[in-house]
Amino acid sequence: MSDKFKKILLLDDEGFILQMISKALSKEGFECMMAKSVVQAIDILQTETPDIILSDYQMPLINGFEFREIILRDKRWKTIPFVFFTSVTDHEHMQKGLDMEVVDYINKDTPMPMVVSKINNIIHTIRRQHEKSIQEIRIAAEALNLRSVPAQTPEITGYQLKFLYQSFENYPGGDFIDFIQIDDKYTFVILGDVMGKKWGAWFFSFNFLSYIRSAIRLCVFDGNLSTASIIEKINKVIVLDSVLGDVLSTLSLLMIEHDTGKVHYSGAGDLPVIWYQASERKCMAVESSGLLLGVMQNGQYNEKIIQLESGDQLIVISDGMIDFETEDGKKSDYDLFLKKMKIVVGQVDSFDLIKNVTFSSEYSKGFVDDCSLIFIEKD
Repeated sequence: MSDKFKKILLLDDEGFILQMISKALSKEGFECMMAKSVVQAIDILQTETPDIILSDYQMPLINGFEFREIILRDKRWKTIPFVFFTSVTDHEHMQKGLDMEVVDYINKDTPMPMVVSKINNIIHTIRRQHEKSIQEIRIAAEALNLRSVPAQTPEITGYQLKFLYQSFENYPGGDFIDFIQIDDKYTFVILGDVMGKKWGAWFFSFNFLSYIRSAIRLCVFDGNLSTASIIEKINKVIVLDSVLGDVLSTLSLLMIEHDTGKVHYSGAGDLPVIWYQASERKCMAVESSGLLLGVMQNGQYNEKIIQLESGDQLIVISDGMIDFETEDGKKSDYDLFLKKMKIVVGQVDSFDLIKNVTFSSEYSKGFVDDCSLIFIEKD
């Protein structure tokens, strides 16, 4: 990870110490958040997640050990590396801190360059361990053929079918994509997003995908190709599932009729599909009315028919594509994304232009969630 992600929470009741440490760390690329009391530190943690916490021990009202106990009791913060930066370094205090799973003690008399080096080493070591764990899980998932995103798209005569996917901070996430080709007549396109972050969402994405794949196959065998009926069946099973009952997910389900150019579309709490109509050179948003999967048995799903003509394009996205970070926190703006798409759709190289606009190295630095996009064009 780049230095952009090196956030540190500094806690000390002495303003001079805070300013001195902050100045030294800022020069090394850290984003420093300063608190002069435990109350202020807790307020910061409500909206920010630092890479590391550097805390004094001796403070009025609530001391460093009590602060550490608060951190350990909250599942949002307990895994954040915690270091004591204090002049109290006798064996009794150090042992108490180590028993509370602090990463290290740093004496306030330590030269500042060494303090910076210690903190950098702690963060880099922890990140390497995370990267190693992620890689091991990915290897295991591939060995078991567990994929939430396909290796490639199917070939359909008369159509271009492509997708873009990037998980947040390279952690496995909740977005899932799949394509199911039924002989040479129909192809189902799936894009979903399990609510949640990182590992938990990633794990549940396989469960949702399994239900969706099974429902599609069973409905096809029964001769029922309605996307709304398929989502209804998926939703009823998920609502009654003891494991997935409390887990919610969006779903965009499309079925392409190869010969006619008709695309049947139903959605569950998803974002509108963007439809570029080549004959009129305009974009429109096609909205679904269905509720998120897992909310209630009657999800109120409907089916829209999109008639693709030569040169028409469809863009299906997860909500990560419209999310971005501001000074006031995370924001979402579908209309802004739609405006960007209107500039690049309808061209010979539309997909490459979309990729450059939305997945460029500079643009993707602003991603705050998993990002997925499916592109469909009728030749």
